[in-house]
Amino acid sequence: MTDFFTNPNVIFYIVAYLVGGIPFGYLLAKIFAGVDIQKEGSQSIGATNVLRVVRKKDEALAKRLALATVLFDALKGAVLVLIAKWMGYPVAVQWLIGIMVVLGHCYSPFLKFEGGKGVATGMGVLLTLLPIETLIGIAVWGVVAKTTKISSLASLSGLTAVVLSSFIIHPELPEVRSHAPLLILAFIIFYKHLPNIYRLITGEERKVVEG
Repeated sequence: MTDFFTNPNVIFYIVAYLVGGIPFGYLLAKIFAGVDIQKEGSQSIGATNVLRVVRKKDEALAKRLALATVLFDALKGAVLVLIAKWMGYPVAVQWLIGIMVVLGHCYSPFLKFEGGKGVATGMGVLLTLLPIETLIGIAVWGVVAKTTKISSLASLSGLTAVVLSSFIIHPELPEVRSHAPLLILAFIIFYKHLPNIYRLITGEERKVVEG
């Protein structure tokens, strides 16, 4: 058991989970807007809820904090995977580190295992591991977000585009020889969106900009 917890890979996985759990959206909204986004809106700690909740007080501040939330959440994923690359960890380990960061964000140990939906953090991870597919996904996200103004639909559409394009571009993920890590990552994000998916089906999902 001691050997398990002193294993460098295991230590890195734990660190990745803890870093992923840093709730930037919650902290930014609390510090700069004085609001607890876990008690308002969708209660998520992601950028969309930051925008929706802080907008009630200050439109310009809400946009700045939402953008900062996206950037910091994405960096959580990207930086940890890039460090793993720099340290020479195998690609399979890099994927698992990325998954742990996303799990930390979605189930933060600092917020009683509540968290966000994992979209921005997952994007950071995927940009470092599957850059072409992720850029395709971002483009799809942008089109859907622009036309529907529904954040969850745009996010899920973008993620679906990443998964589908990865099967076309890479019949097998480089060095992993399986799409399993990507599918696990996608499953986590889709699972966190189950309430949104239900509201999309019933026509009750809210737009980011209510008109």
